[in-house]
Amino acid sequence: MKNNPIIPYILIMAFGIGLIFFMSLEGVGNKEEIAQHGEEGTTEEEGGGATAEGAGGEQLVSTCIGCHGGDLTGGMGPSLVDKDAEHIVDVLVNGIEGTPMTPGMKTPEEAQAIADYITSLQ
Repeated sequence: MKNNPIIPYILIMAFGIGLIFFMSLEGVGNKEEIAQHGEEGTTEEEGGGATAEGAGGEQLVSTCIGCHGGDLTGGMGPSLVDKDAEHIVDVLVNGIEGTPMTPGMKTPEEAQAIADYITSLQ
């Protein structure tokens, strides 16, 4: 009797599909916990100290921390802890030529919320 070389691949595929199925059931079982965690309004980025508090903080976590660092003292981008709110709003709305800070990144309202959050950390 000759062994079929495709059988191990079929077994691995069946195991993978089963694993995905059971992992998705675990996620469905935890959806209330996940939703509750998302509604708390606080998110901490790994390695940083900035938390999201209100709309400005949530936008900060999602857009600024990647370049300016978790504690906003600089990373790829400069430190934000010594900037005033007017400067932050201006940069977010009008951008800085030659940098990733392009004009129109945020609406004036979003920019003001982010600026208020950053200055509240100072």
